[in-house]
Amino acid sequence: MKRRKFLAIAGGGIILAAGASIGTIASRFPHKALEPWSKAGSGYTEPRMRALSYAILAPNPHNQQPWMVDLSKADQITLKIDTDRLLPHTDPYSRQITIGQGCFLEILRMAAAEDGHRVDFNLFPEGSDNTNLDDRPVAIISFTKDPSVSPDPLFAHVFDRRSTKDPFDTTKEVATSALERIASSVQNNSQVSTNNEPSHVQKLREFSHTAMAVEIDTPRTYKESVDLFRIGKAEIEANPDGIDFSGPFFELAHTTGFMTREGVLDRSSTQFSEGLKAVYSTTDTAMAHLWQITQGNTREDQINAGRDWVRLNLAVTAEGLAIQPLSQALQEYPEMEAHYKQVHKDLAPNGGTIQMLARLGYAKRVEQSPRWPLEAKIIEA
Repeated sequence: MKRRKFLAIAGGGIILAAGASIGTIASRFPHKALEPWSKAGSGYTEPRMRALSYAILAPNPHNQQPWMVDLSKADQITLKIDTDRLLPHTDPYSRQITIGQGCFLEILRMAAAEDGHRVDFNLFPEGSDNTNLDDRPVAIISFTKDPSVSPDPLFAHVFDRRSTKDPFDTTKEVATSALERIASSVQNNSQVSTNNEPSHVQKLREFSHTAMAVEIDTPRTYKESVDLFRIGKAEIEANPDGIDFSGPFFELAHTTGFMTREGVLDRSSTQFSEGLKAVYSTTDTAMAHLWQITQGNTREDQINAGRDWVRLNLAVTAEGLAIQPLSQALQEYPEMEAHYKQVHKDLAPNGGTIQMLARLGYAKRVEQSPRWPLEAKIIEA
C-alpha cells in the first residue's frame, strides 16, 4: 500500500491518510455547477432569456440536458436536440429524451406566464422520425405579451423539485388523497394511475428490481450509465451533466480511488457489490407508484407526456413527497423486451404506451442536480 494513500472500510466509515486533510477533501462541493439554480430568473431582463433560465432546470434522462436554443429571430426560440447527448443503448428510439424536451417546454411556458407572456409551440415544424432524433427543430416557440395569461401555481415548486435517488422512509405511508391531487395535475392528455396498496406496491418493487437487474446485467446498457458518472467536484464542474456523485463521502472515495468508473464496472469488486446494494435500496423502498400513459406514441405524444411529467413532479413536490423515475422496464432494447411487455400487460391493459413509471415516498431533501449555464445552450444569440 502506498504511503500517501490509505483507505480502510470499517463500520461503514472511511479512514483516510493522504496528502490533503480529510476536512479539505470532504468540504469540496461543486458550487459552480449549481449556479444556474441560483441565477434562474435573476440577471436576465429579456423575456426569452428569463424563461430559458428556468427551463434548463427541467428533469431529463441521465441529466443529459440535450437542448439547444436558437434566439436569432425576435420573440422566438427554436428548440433543437443536441444529438451528441442521446442514449442509444438504454433509449434507442430517444423516446425518453423527447419526454425531457417536453419537460423543458412546460417549465418554459410556466416561466413566461409569470412575466405575462403567452408562448405558442409549433412542434416538429420540419417533421420527425419516430425511430431516430436528428437536428431538425423540436419546436418553434413564439412569445407574445398577453396580460390575460394566468400564472401556474405549480411554478412555485420549480426550485424545490428533485429526482430523489435515496431510499424512502418505509415507516411513512403515502396518502391516497395526495395521490389523487397529484394525478389531477396533468393538462396534456396523459392518463395517470397511482397505487399505494401494500401488495401492489410490493409486486412493483420486485418487478422494478428485476428490471434494474436486466439493465445492469446487460454490459452495454450498464456501461452507458457508468460512462456518465461524474464523481467529485472536479469532474462535476468540468461536465455538469450526467449522473453526479458529490458530497463528503464521494469526495473521499474518489480521491482515494475507492470509487472509480473502472471499479464500478468490475463485477468482482467491492465497488460493484456496494453499488448494487445502493441501487436496489431505492427500488425496494417504494411506498407508492405512479405511471403515465398516452394513447399514441408519436413525437408529439412524447412531448406532451413530458409536459405532464414535469407537472406531476411539481405536484409531488407540493405534497412534500419525493419521486424517482423507474424507467428500466420501459426501455426498448431486446434484453428488456419481456419486462416491457409485462409492464404494459399489467399497468396498461386497455392499451396505450406507458411513458413514465415512478416510485413515490418520503425522503430527506437532496441537493440540486448540476446544470450547464444557459449561455452554453445557445446556438445563436
